[in-house]
Amino acid sequence: MATKVAGPSRAYIRGGENQFGIKNMSEAIEGSLKRLQTDYIDLYQLHWPERNTNMFGRLGYEHDDNEDWNKFEEVLENLQKFIKDGKIRYVGLSNETPWGASKFLQISKERNLPRMMSVQNPYNLLNRTYEIGLAEISIREKIGLLAYSPLAIGFLTGKYRNNERPKKSRLAVDGDFWTRYNKPNTEKAVEAYYKIAKKNDLDMAQMSLKFCEIQPFVTSVIIGATKMDQLKTDIESVNVKLEDEIINEINEIQKIYPNPCP
Repeated sequence: MATKVAGPSRAYIRGGENQFGIKNMSEAIEGSLKRLQTDYIDLYQLHWPERNTNMFGRLGYEHDDNEDWNKFEEVLENLQKFIKDGKIRYVGLSNETPWGASKFLQISKERNLPRMMSVQNPYNLLNRTYEIGLAEISIREKIGLLAYSPLAIGFLTGKYRNNERPKKSRLAVDGDFWTRYNKPNTEKAVEAYYKIAKKNDLDMAQMSLKFCEIQPFVTSVIIGATKMDQLKTDIESVNVKLEDEIINEINEIQKIYPNPCP
């Protein structure tokens, strides 16, 4: 069982008091235990870094030496307390950068504090930016990726092709995600991947999931479904085999349309 505690302020989470200080983390953990009706959480993740850093393809990093945030060692000491209390077992990161992941690993080793076991970041055929820096860290340091949004909120199922917007789909329900995926080359890349799947008699969703699964830095692929047939399709992707020729074709599309939705 896994859940998270939010880092930077979000007004809709505990009134905006959602940093990694001991008071807020205590409230967050107790709330999660109550809602999940459990005595402990297997994997507790830090959702979004507290410090100012770039996520979701944002450029123009702005550094501030005077920025106030709970330092890595303090956060790890807080997590150590919850582990000793038996409320959580392991800890992980989410939407973290190569620098952040490296610092957590370094400090936990130097000070004998809890070690980050995983990184939950986006990874899919429209966003392979994890490969640029974090993939090496995942493999060398054994801190695997829990890939979220492997189907890019449904774009990589093909259901949004030709400007379709199925009722009750993620894009129809939450328009905010449209800004993340409404990029110049999104439709072109999706169409190219769709043609690869069709040519090789593959379900597009299963091809997309399998590509994530076989990456050496991936520990798990996080799937989501609102219908039973979607769940069955996702689960059956484990039985799909991607030949080298198909992987080469996928990589060629990445060269033409590199990470259209970072």
